[in-house]
Amino acid sequence: MKMATRKEEIMEVSARLFKEKGYNAVSMRDIAKAMGMKAASLYNHISGKQELLSTLILQVARAFTQGMDAVMADAISPVSKIEKIIELHIEITINHSEGLAALNNDWMHLENDDLADFLGMRERYESNFRSIIKDGIDCGEISPRHPEVILFSILSTLRTLYVWYQKRGKLDANVLKKDMVAIFLQGIVAK
Repeated sequence: MKMATRKEEIMEVSARLFKEKGYNAVSMRDIAKAMGMKAASLYNHISGKQELLSTLILQVARAFTQGMDAVMADAISPVSKIEKIIELHIEITINHSEGLAALNNDWMHLENDDLADFLGMRERYESNFRSIIKDGIDCGEISPRHPEVILFSILSTLRTLYVWYQKRGKLDANVLKKDMVAIFLQGIVAK
């Protein structure tokens, strides 16, 4: 098992604090206290709180982007692509809930190129998802509903899954994937 570097430890503690309190409410002093060190010592490892936020959010955004790129490159049906996207969100929720919380709640605090990079990744992700939905409608795999309503319905649930998942006592990932895919793609009305 690889030992975490001091910077990785700082990232983990910061992610937890950002999730608990929000980016604006966390100071470098708070991070240092949680680490059991002096605030000035943090600067031996990082340039500041903005670096922590940027690193955290952009890592998660890249995971989503890489996952979507893989889905887009896969020669499968639109519905199968949506299944893979739902599973991707669940995997990231389970493995990076603190980073996902920062991405959802604190992205607007990113600055300059980091903000532009994040917004570009988010727009490309949503555009690809929208394209998959439209392809599914066009080929008759998906009911002819408004693509924006479908996109909003799926993404609004998936983006807040980390909140629900933490409260539910960590439901089995396979059950969560199976049931969420079924609910999104087949609904809740018994046939």
